[in-house]
Amino acid sequence: MTSTLENPATTAAGAVREVGVAVIGTGFAGLGMAITLKRRGDTDFVLLERAGDVGGTWRDNAYPGAACDVQSNLYSFSFAPNPDWPRTYSEQPEIQSYLRSVADRFGVREHCVFGAEVTAARWDDDARRWLVSTTAGDYRARVLVSAAGALADPRLPDIPGLDSFAGTVVHSARWDAGHDLTGEQVAVIGTGASAIQIVPAIQPQVAGVAVYQRTAPWIVPRTDAPVPAWRRRLYRRVPALQKAVRGALYGVRELLVVGMAKDRRFLRPAARLARAHLHCQVRDPRLRAALTPDYTIGCKRILISNDYYPAVSAPNAELVTAGIAEVRPHSIVTRDGVERPTDTIVLATGFHVTDLPIAERIAGRDGRTLAEVWADGMVSNRSTTVAGFPNLFLLVGPNVGVGHTSMVYMIESQLAYVDDALRTMAEEGLEVLETTAGAQRAYRDLIAARSRDTVWLSGGCSSWYLDARGHNTTLWPDFTFRFRRLTRRLDRENYVGTPAGRQAREEVAA
Repeated sequence: MTSTLENPATTAAGAVREVGVAVIGTGFAGLGMAITLKRRGDTDFVLLERAGDVGGTWRDNAYPGAACDVQSNLYSFSFAPNPDWPRTYSEQPEIQSYLRSVADRFGVREHCVFGAEVTAARWDDDARRWLVSTTAGDYRARVLVSAAGALADPRLPDIPGLDSFAGTVVHSARWDAGHDLTGEQVAVIGTGASAIQIVPAIQPQVAGVAVYQRTAPWIVPRTDAPVPAWRRRLYRRVPALQKAVRGALYGVRELLVVGMAKDRRFLRPAARLARAHLHCQVRDPRLRAALTPDYTIGCKRILISNDYYPAVSAPNAELVTAGIAEVRPHSIVTRDGVERPTDTIVLATGFHVTDLPIAERIAGRDGRTLAEVWADGMVSNRSTTVAGFPNLFLLVGPNVGVGHTSMVYMIESQLAYVDDALRTMAEEGLEVLETTAGAQRAYRDLIAARSRDTVWLSGGCSSWYLDARGHNTTLWPDFTFRFRRLTRRLDRENYVGTPAGRQAREEVAA
């Protein structure tokens, strides 16, 4: 198929560029979608990227110590193995380099439009096209794929006085590499996956680091090590061996679902390991008590680190649990009245996950945005399509998240589903494809039923997995191979298709 997309630099100013598929984002999901299209000969697509390079989460999260908590051999595309991972768990620069190389290897960089932040996307029912406005021009697309991701937009805490702070405030996902922390008094707000990597990385160079903890996380040892050269050579010569290692890693991690979603007793070994790790690394009984979680392991994401506990136990570190009352121009005051001088505040406060900002910019058939449709909680069919939004596919959408294994596995499952949907449209001559509201309700009920007795709902914690109403709208609450089975083919019976030139059927709204 020949592309009709013109080079943005040579297109007349103000012209609307026609394209078959518009993909938002160039992280794992966006690149995976582009490669899926390219591998079957479809070149009529564009990737709209607000930044200046591919990479998504792994481009943006360049804070000190940033690394993946899933093994490298599993946290990569199955169709693009990398035999040269230098460590068991890769660091941010290595993953970003991998994504760049994949984009080049499969020839999708030429389809990228950088500096193209999507400001609005609206379905035109008469034209049966998506009208997409970006900071680099406008597009009209037959199909829109949102691969913006759940870890794309930082969540800033609502702390009184934060705007009045006279020092430096930086979110972990918007790190300022030019700011030197040497000799400063630094406050790290949050104790999630980013914080436990940042604190050990900066603790040796700062004058003091205060870690503001709301909830103590469960932390297990990080079994990381360099990958020896002989093993890398072996992976290159025998690709099947690396594939077997990937399969073994997947199987071991999937066992965690038994404890998280089926029988809580199977989590006990992990809890014992985490407690032993804490007791071994933290000798001070008072600090150890403050670092001991008060909820069931797995309710929040289980973190991995060998150096967080030693860093927070260091003489120049302090764990603060009193809660923040206010921020002043040069200090932070906690609820117990203690004021701590502060030069830099690091916000390790996570992202907008259950209220995706991209949802405010995508409007469907009736003019309502996804955010408005999802006002009572995110809903979808197969985590990928939404009734009232024809020809729209969401990658890393509702209930596709995982807390125990590789997100790339789930993304590839969705890619197969979207690919089959696009094939179905081509084979049946459909101009419009839309899921039904009934299918969406059935999928929501399935998620609710499978979430009911899981550790995420009844483990005694409050996490970003749940929305404001306590509903699981983020995680897939079962074995991931079941999600793959569910998305292997398009459930055609749950969709209404409209051939070119024919009026849309009323069943869509049923």
